[in-house]
Amino acid sequence: MNSTPDVASRSTTALGPQLRRRKSINMMISDAENNAGAGQLRRTLGMWQLTMISVGATMGTGILVILGATVPIAGPAIWISFVIAGITALLSAVSYAEMAGMVPVSGSSYSYTYATMGEGLAWICGWCLVLEYAVSVAAVAVGAGEYVNETLRTFGMELPASLAGGPLEGGVVNLPALIVVVLATLLLVRGMRESAIVNTIVVIIKAGILVFFSIVAFSAFNAGNFEPLLPMGAAGVTAAASTVFFSYIGFDAASTAGEEAKNPKRDLPRAIMLSMLIVTLTYVLVAVSAIGAREWQWFDGTEAALVQIVGELTGQPILVLVFAVAAVLAIASVVLTVLYGQTRILLSMSRDGLVPKVFSKVSPKTGTPVAGTLITGILVAITAGFIPLGALADATSIGTLFAFALVGVSVMYLRKKQPLATRTFKVPFYPITPILGVLACLFLMSQLGGETWVVFGIWMLVGIAIYLGYGRSRSRLGRLSKQDYIATHVGEK
Repeated sequence: MNSTPDVASRSTTALGPQLRRRKSINMMISDAENNAGAGQLRRTLGMWQLTMISVGATMGTGILVILGATVPIAGPAIWISFVIAGITALLSAVSYAEMAGMVPVSGSSYSYTYATMGEGLAWICGWCLVLEYAVSVAAVAVGAGEYVNETLRTFGMELPASLAGGPLEGGVVNLPALIVVVLATLLLVRGMRESAIVNTIVVIIKAGILVFFSIVAFSAFNAGNFEPLLPMGAAGVTAAASTVFFSYIGFDAASTAGEEAKNPKRDLPRAIMLSMLIVTLTYVLVAVSAIGAREWQWFDGTEAALVQIVGELTGQPILVLVFAVAAVLAIASVVLTVLYGQTRILLSMSRDGLVPKVFSKVSPKTGTPVAGTLITGILVAITAGFIPLGALADATSIGTLFAFALVGVSVMYLRKKQPLATRTFKVPFYPITPILGVLACLFLMSQLGGETWVVFGIWMLVGIAIYLGYGRSRSRLGRLSKQDYIATHVGEK
């Protein structure tokens, strides 16, 4: 029952019933323990490391590179946009916390959806996660180039144009982006324990530079910069909230570590909630201090805004150098942890037969999916180094919001179908909280532009074609007879 069908095999289940087939939680846990003979991941992560994975995947992405694009939209009220996006993410985070405690495997919202809404929506969710993780990794890596240039400018130098952007951007390759992804890939191949140690150190550095920035910015704080608070109206604030939600992408990375956590049912919910608290408070603090230090119009078109503010206020090139280097490290930690999450989601999808088996093979030497990590890292490195992402990067927010909404629905489904199941964390104020989380996600999705929706629609059509052309015929669950399928769900309604 646990063997993956031969490539030449074809699904014996009609499409409609197959799309509705759910994978039992017990079967997921059994697969995690056995991994269909492909090797097991190693349980080496405690709550602190899990928290740092979430913080590392989240904090820094938006606050370091997104202010120049969003402050002109929201004005001084940009901090309110961060609060709105943070509340939306928090409403989803509590649902993630409950599901992570119930389904302690590597698939994150893909696995949660498979257990509740069936293979069809699970595939769509997984395909959204590929967009969220792989494309956002490439987009974040590209942001490292500007901070590398800020570092070099301290010495009166700058990257040549040929190494600062891809062929369609007037260059040859975005070298800093490519290098960051390659280094993160090699570290992940070496082992998760080593990666977690490096990530924890870098996250501490990241938090340190953001606190340092806030101290410097508050030294030049001008309350008048917040008047008028809403020059673009409430519509500008909500529009910016949809964009800055990109800054919260990654908090769910800890949920992909379900099979490498020492005590996943206890530690995953705690890590998710703690990371959200740390990230949201830090974002609001930095946004308020930045606006206090500079009028909101100053941010229009400004890249690497935080470094520029530090340089202008201190007049110390050495501080700019330290800050810029730390910023590159901060972005590198996002690349490391989000790339980690992508490889673990592909591992879960591979076990189910929906993507090639190579992604679920775990090296007995390192305890990591070496081949899958290398393949993913190479593809992301090429994307970051040579291909301008444009609207595809914006579409990551739609994919993420959709996946978050599905997790909220998953919580409500299991509360109804398995009310007596053990839960190490329960969503507070149920069912109001998950309902609000789903509605908030749908609202932010509605605020994104038409071009972004078109790109997202194309992405979904490609995903559906891949499922119908590859995944459906190789699905382990789809290959089960009706009797065998029912047997896997004994004890579940």
